[in-house]
Amino acid sequence: MRAHQRAHRQVTRVEYALPQEAASAGRARRLTSAFLTRSRGHLTEVDAERVDDATLIVSELVTNATQHGRSPCRLRLEVSDHHVTVEVHDANPEGPRVLRPSTERDSGRGLAMVRHLAARLEVVGSGRRGKAVRAVLTLRHLEPLPIARARPRPTALQRPRNLARS
Repeated sequence: MRAHQRAHRQVTRVEYALPQEAASAGRARRLTSAFLTRSRGHLTEVDAERVDDATLIVSELVTNATQHGRSPCRLRLEVSDHHVTVEVHDANPEGPRVLRPSTERDSGRGLAMVRHLAARLEVVGSGRRGKAVRAVLTLRHLEPLPIARARPRPTALQRPRNLARS
């Protein structure tokens, strides 16, 4: 019989209610930056680049929610040893659309940027009660490292003299 031990996942969460107004995006950016830069002794620190990515994502998602969400929105942030999760809830059950880039429009690029920055972007619908748009960022230390090129094994002539032969 084999016993499985489950690793306890350390997570820190916070949730903010934001009014349906343009100023909510700026407030959400400040709240996100403050939350992600707060010291968490038991968790991996979030580096400055990921804080910038998360605040950009929050700005885009909260802007969409306040413009199209039909209600105030809720911003939920979560930090674990592996991910930063940004989730924005609003009352509109219709999911957001990623538009094709156009030089003729002043807007419509936000979700494409979010999709580029996030490891995962998903819409979780709750029917008549609205939806949540969730973006998950992988912390840098978990991203795949570049593949190192294999070095050729040294021949006897190239082998350093201080190494003993086996």
